[in-house]
Amino acid sequence: MSVKSSVDLELQKLSILAPSGYFVGLHIRFASALMQFSTYDQGWLDHYTEQAYALRDPTIAWGFSTEGACRWSEFEIPDTFGVLAEAKTFGLTHGMTISTGPVRSRTIASFCRNDREFEDSEIEEISQIVRRLHQMVEPPESLTKAQIEALRLIADGDRHAAAAAKLSISESALKARLMGAREKLHARTTAEAIQRAKDYRLL
Repeated sequence: MSVKSSVDLELQKLSILAPSGYFVGLHIRFASALMQFSTYDQGWLDHYTEQAYALRDPTIAWGFSTEGACRWSEFEIPDTFGVLAEAKTFGLTHGMTISTGPVRSRTIASFCRNDREFEDSEIEEISQIVRRLHQMVEPPESLTKAQIEALRLIADGDRHAAAAAKLSISESALKARLMGAREKLHARTTAEAIQRAKDYRLL
């Protein structure tokens, strides 16, 4: 099973466990997640973005300061800007956050339901899924020199034929290097691979 198929399967399980939606940010580095997924109501997502809540969100602050799982009602971190109170007006009444991985590459995920608090058994099940997702999409520590050269030329604007000529390789060999880089970076396109390589300071 491919990484994408495995991730999709785990996300389906989360949708059932968090009927009011979830947000999962996998391997957050340099303020950007390697992958992120959300099923929250679009109205809340738009409001959250407009208010720049990512910089004020107590779930994010908690996630970077602690590893583990916690119901929002049990947070000991202040919600100075009333983000969680505001979330309730969008139906995100009972929430919990999970944080896993080293600070340099942390996964933070939050889950909601509007009928009751999450039970301990549900928190444990969701925690296991989040840890599996974190392990599935572990970003590479490095790319090969050949992959970096190929990505760099495409990033600089060269087409495949021109990039291959500069590297004195065939176009199919260039495409193989780019495909290898995309797979390592869990990117669907070369453009996405280039951006992720830059975000992770691999390029």
